[in-house]
Amino acid sequence: MNDVTLSVASERFGRDMDESYATIERTIAEARRRGSALLVLPEACLGGYLPSLGGGDESEEKRRTRLQNLPPALELDGPEIARVSAMAGDMVVTFGFCEADGLTRYNAAVTVHGDGVLGSYRKVHQPLGENLCYSAGSEYRAFDTPVGRMGMQICYDKAFPEAAREIALDGAEIITSLSAWPTSRTGRAPNMADDRWKLRFDIYDQARALENQVVWIASNQAGSFGSLDFVCSAKIVGPGGEILAGTGVEPGLATATLNVQKAIAAARGGGMYNLRDRRPSVYGTLVDGDSMSRVDRVMSRA
Repeated sequence: MNDVTLSVASERFGRDMDESYATIERTIAEARRRGSALLVLPEACLGGYLPSLGGGDESEEKRRTRLQNLPPALELDGPEIARVSAMAGDMVVTFGFCEADGLTRYNAAVTVHGDGVLGSYRKVHQPLGENLCYSAGSEYRAFDTPVGRMGMQICYDKAFPEAAREIALDGAEIITSLSAWPTSRTGRAPNMADDRWKLRFDIYDQARALENQVVWIASNQAGSFGSLDFVCSAKIVGPGGEILAGTGVEPGLATATLNVQKAIAAARGGGMYNLRDRRPSVYGTLVDGDSMSRVDRVMSRA
């Protein structure tokens, strides 16, 4: 395969669907102007994210208010997804939305182009009370696209090495990580560039790319929504863990051009082939039925 141009966005998306479509259309146009074959947009593009993350000692009144302000729930085969697919045309576009499956809601991502849906994903790992609004997904899988074999995950998923590894073992060359990743809620740094949650966001992105030797593309929301301020920091990371392009702490579009297969082959041919050299027979604690009880014991000693 030849060189391919990839773009990733940090943009603000709220409840106004018309505004969301306009932002998506504008971003697709700019990515197309740059010659991009793939554009990765943030989590919760269509209808925005949650205005706050509940749980704990949340009052009943606050709970009712939160549940009355959820994003619109959209069906995977509905007109809203089809509208973005039509905008994409010959470009591959990945974006987030709230998926409806009957009365059940999922924090979801989808990859489309002009022919329709190429792949979809429902977020597995749920932070800070997100489970009060969404059900959890149950699988990771890769899928084929015109830009190569891809996989998707959402936000908090990136904190779990097993999630990215599962996608890489399914043959993904590109993993897209869509986020609405906020700043720290405590101990705020004067400059967002020094925020400790931004630091975590960046470390996870580089580590997941490096340990799986894949191209990692991380989008993020920008600006503020409800009580959340987002760190931006959209980026494209090469299979050696190097940041090829990024937006920093500003909204915008980051773009890089590379030969994906050649870059992966170079990373895996330099004496460290992380997928091949695994030793699954000694990783039993990760997958056996007693793993959660072991975690409980570790936590009780902390």
